[in-house]
Amino acid sequence: MTGDFLAGRLRQNLSLDDLKYIEALVETVSDHGDTARLLARGTKTERSTILIEGYIFRTVESGDKRFITGVHVPGDFVDLHGFALKRLDHNIDAAGRVTVGSVSHEALRRVMRDRPGVARAMWFATLLDAAIHRKWIQTLEQLDAPRRIAHLYAELHTRLELIGRDFSRALRTPFTQFDMADMCGVSAIHANRAVGKLRELGIAEIRRGDLYTNDWDALKRYAQFNPDYLYGDGPLKVKEDWD
Repeated sequence: MTGDFLAGRLRQNLSLDDLKYIEALVETVSDHGDTARLLARGTKTERSTILIEGYIFRTVESGDKRFITGVHVPGDFVDLHGFALKRLDHNIDAAGRVTVGSVSHEALRRVMRDRPGVARAMWFATLLDAAIHRKWIQTLEQLDAPRRIAHLYAELHTRLELIGRDFSRALRTPFTQFDMADMCGVSAIHANRAVGKLRELGIAEIRRGDLYTNDWDALKRYAQFNPDYLYGDGPLKVKEDWD
């Protein structure tokens, strides 16, 4: 169930015993439908969630507007920081159908007390979330809408490659045009124009959330995508001497 946790990053530095221990932390597994709210802003929580299959959004609402401030892929501990904060300042929502595992905060307290290596890996996971969030802020400031959307899919492609998901020409997501707009800080009309621009340039075509391209490298160049912040391959890759 947790076989994708930190895959492509720190997982190879964890012992088999640590991996078995992490697997045993998952107490329940559940399925949820599209748009299901897994945790609402301000709700006290005693559990944290690991995403097993699907995509999950972090969302913030202001009046009738929604802002998507993060997207999670399988293997991500979606709300580990809820262990310390208890109440989040944002919502955790399913994007399409999802399968999630649940870990009680009591179990996480035992991790902190008894398994410092596992605790450090979980800390790394929360810091990785923060690195991705900083990059999203940067892209909103520096890139135009077509490049923001290209960067979003370039990031997802790389994150999914790190956990061993193989995509040649198509990356399939349940994202709507409104989702893409809310992730990229533009209106749905601007998102539609941005998608059209990618098609006109011959870089990619997006249909019902699925991105099709014959050249991922060209898409990543157009998006000015540098994957270092994902801590996979590259100068920031976690080394074997991490402990």
